[in-house]
Amino acid sequence: MYNQILQFNNIYSFLVNNTLIDMTINNPIFVFAIITVIWFIPGIIVRRVNEQKQIKRKQKLQDDAIKKLYPKPKD
Repeated sequence: MYNQILQFNNIYSFLVNNTLIDMTINNPIFVFAIITVIWFIPGIIVRRVNEQKQIKRKQKLQDDAIKKLYPKPKD
């Protein structure tokens, strides 16, 4: 009895998994969404990193310019 239930459960899970895989891979909207995500995510990450670098570089240049305007007095 237990073997029959286990065997039915294995067959059922195989059919469900197979059906879900077929429905997702053969769905053009799903495939389009996945390709779009894979294509744009690295670009977004690189853009944000570059923006942070530019902000830090501008801040450093501004700090250097201010230091040149107001030098430290010599003791």
